[in-house]
Amino acid sequence: MEGYYTYPESTVGAPRRKRIAVVTQGVKLGDETRGYTRFRFVAQALAKAGFDVDLITSTFQHWDKAQRDTTLACYKGLPYRIQFVYEPGYKRNLDLARINSHRVLAGNLRRFFQDRFANNPTAYDLIYSEIPPNDMARTCAEIAHENGIPYIPDINDLWPEAMRMAVDVPILSDIAFSPFARDAKKTYDLIAAAVGTSDEYANQPSKYRDDNYRRITVYVGNELEKFDTGAVAQADAIEKSDGELWVIYAGTLGASYDIATLIDAAVIAAQENPSIRVKILGDGPDRAKLEEQAARLNAPVDFVGYAPYELMAAYLKASDITVNSLVKSAPQSIITKIGDYLAAGIPMINTGSSPEFRAKVEEDGFGINVEAENAEALAKALVELANDDEHRRSMGAIARRIAEEQFDQPTSYQAIVELISSLV
Repeated sequence: MEGYYTYPESTVGAPRRKRIAVVTQGVKLGDETRGYTRFRFVAQALAKAGFDVDLITSTFQHWDKAQRDTTLACYKGLPYRIQFVYEPGYKRNLDLARINSHRVLAGNLRRFFQDRFANNPTAYDLIYSEIPPNDMARTCAEIAHENGIPYIPDINDLWPEAMRMAVDVPILSDIAFSPFARDAKKTYDLIAAAVGTSDEYANQPSKYRDDNYRRITVYVGNELEKFDTGAVAQADAIEKSDGELWVIYAGTLGASYDIATLIDAAVIAAQENPSIRVKILGDGPDRAKLEEQAARLNAPVDFVGYAPYELMAAYLKASDITVNSLVKSAPQSIITKIGDYLAAGIPMINTGSSPEFRAKVEEDGFGINVEAENAEALAKALVELANDDEHRRSMGAIARRIAEEQFDQPTSYQAIVELISSLV
């Protein structure tokens, strides 16, 4: 089944408002339990600001690895319209089927826009899309250019750089990943401005173009009100023994995220402070291997598995230390979960190598940086914080303040609305 699906216009006969297309391959919608909410919140914020908004996304739900039932009532009656574009889907996060699926999505998205502009030359006043997927973003950039309207990429990951974490074969990887670099260059050649989820990402187009461009950084963040209410609602589901000190990681168990070193560090740290216990929330391709490692070492580590957002918030609030655990070569800068970590109001140990985020941890004072893939250094930091209640409290207070000031979406996303307003 191919093509795209649209819902009827809800503004026929009304005075024309500036119309914005917000395009994303992966987004949590309606009653769905898993996924990112950034682009849904962008659409909401734009609609609240008076724009006529189409949120254009895939029929395929990336996290559930299944086709959506696009007829469900939860996708209708919103402040913005959802437009579904067909994508065949895939079973794994990194394989040829996913690459082909994104290619099909990009082709169907092009036809969607071409039909829209053929029927109405002023169908949209601006296109705002995520990148990656790079081919989808290139389609958006080219359509905007062809129709003389601004295009803004929202840069939340780096392809092909991130792909090399899983597949890095000399020469062969260069050949295999060259289309992603080519699509990125073409996309960034055509931008009117750029939004990044970190300064590093906002600056990424400068690697592909010589001239300057407008850029802003807006962290992925979260809705603090939902985090707080969720944590309260699920507090009774958390059982924490007296005297335990919880160290928590929440996220993917995959190539970029160094859970193996965290397990080793937990064993070392517990020898000095037996109260330390690590809680690992999330799932991924490395889970079985990591569980075997923890069992073999008799590590003080519990694998909770995937936790719905409210339960995750409750676990974070019940914990004492968060760990942003990344391998040395991870290209990630300021990842999605940072907003939730900070919202919990507890200190963070960061092993990520991003100069931008390491500087932020140190300058803002909400945590400690340690060398990636160094179990001894991580264990030392764990023990240091575990043994110093006052230090944890002061760092935690700073973490919460930074979450409120810089990561709360209702406040921070206004910068995106203002940027779009200035261009249309």
